[in-house]
Amino acid sequence: MAAARARAVALLLFCSFPASRSSRSDVLVLGDADFDYLATEHDTMLVKFYAPWCGHCKKLAPEFEKAAGKLKGTVQLAKVDCTAQVDTCSRFGVTGYPALKIFRNGRDSASYDGPRSADGIFEYMMKQTGPDSARLLTEEDLQAFVHHYDASVVGVFSDEESPGLADFAKAAGLLRDQFRFAHTTQMTLGAPYGLQTEGVLLFRPPRLANRFEDGVVVFRDLVTIPSLRRFIRDHIFGLCPHMTLESKERLRVRDLLTAFYNLDYKRDARGSNYWRNRVMKVASKYAGRGLFFSVANQKDFRGELEEEFGVGTSDGGDVPLVTIRTKAGHKYAMREEFTRDGASLERFLDQYFAGRLKRYIKSEPIPPDGNAGAVQVVVAESFDAVVNRPDKDVLIQFYSPTCPHCKKLEPVYAALAETLSADANVVVAKMNAVDNDVPPGYDVQGYPTIYFAPAGRKDEPVRYQGGRELGDFLRFLRRQAGQRHDKQEL
Repeated sequence: MAAARARAVALLLFCSFPASRSSRSDVLVLGDADFDYLATEHDTMLVKFYAPWCGHCKKLAPEFEKAAGKLKGTVQLAKVDCTAQVDTCSRFGVTGYPALKIFRNGRDSASYDGPRSADGIFEYMMKQTGPDSARLLTEEDLQAFVHHYDASVVGVFSDEESPGLADFAKAAGLLRDQFRFAHTTQMTLGAPYGLQTEGVLLFRPPRLANRFEDGVVVFRDLVTIPSLRRFIRDHIFGLCPHMTLESKERLRVRDLLTAFYNLDYKRDARGSNYWRNRVMKVASKYAGRGLFFSVANQKDFRGELEEEFGVGTSDGGDVPLVTIRTKAGHKYAMREEFTRDGASLERFLDQYFAGRLKRYIKSEPIPPDGNAGAVQVVVAESFDAVVNRPDKDVLIQFYSPTCPHCKKLEPVYAALAETLSADANVVVAKMNAVDNDVPPGYDVQGYPTIYFAPAGRKDEPVRYQGGRELGDFLRFLRRQAGQRHDKQEL
């Protein structure tokens, strides 16, 4: 009897104690009542602010859970339900979901803008641990630091009081999520690389060593945060970097050619460099013409190659598949097989620079009855002809065929089109954004996303963020028409 009573008391105490961590999860659950005192217990913490109904949040959830397990004991991952913990989310300025923020000792340190995969979160957050810049004392320390899978940035300074070291440390704090930093006050460590005074050494990853460029780049100018940032930006990737799922966004800020093949530097560095050396040989001939080069694992980007470029990947990656993606969003694919002498790649590049390549656009067929209904159906191939027609105001809805919110909007959107059907200057249109490429200038992260493309200003589309009733749309369109009239008057 006493034993049964003890078990009951223990069970009661367990159930009534306010647990912030699920027994099956390594993600800490935070709320308005406990956020501050629990957050201060962790040196570094990544917090996900989310809403249970948010599709992007649901997609992120399993990756976030996996990352929490991998980071257990090093970096704490936590989550806040913004539909229930309104005060906390408001305090940290959360306006969209999911929002990820890095906290240090309970203080909001920075927004997380890294990958959303478990491995990507792990790699990104591991760079957030430890000092911003490691201190190197000996040649052995230096070699151990730079012999790494990623590039290394090493500052060489005369003493701990050097102004250059102070700026270097600040830059390391700002950029540590992207690059590896270390510093030394042993000036002799820079001498083998031609650095006799204070400066910075950028070591490219040893696995990417090649005969077309130096493995170490020296920065001898005055070290300031802006100058160091420019130096790293201009030299970190080299002539032909290895693009990964984690680094792709940083590489794609420029026009980029990528060769995708069976690349695996961890298991077969020599084999991975076989095709990369052939890409680099060609790249060196086209240097300075505004196009940059990279190599990537075909398996990592299989879905992208098939869906976004219409390129099949059935060969297993033994021969590279080559694409170009410009910063404006234009896409090109090399249809000729990559030859070992690089001649096919050169022909592809000559056509690209001569403007003779046809862009690849993922598009459904242009519907023969696209104008039959009140809502005009647009596909990627007809987007310019309909939405970018200079003399028309166009309201364009980007939707997904399976999106319940899009289906709910259908009758309202159709009623809007019927109401405006007598106005020849206004077009109400929609495009399936799953099966058609969304043009540059339109940011579609969820469905439905609606934009207004005004007559005469097609390069300045306006995102619609109002209500979804008929009157809301009509008031928005009247307001846009009035603004255009006012500008014309001016």
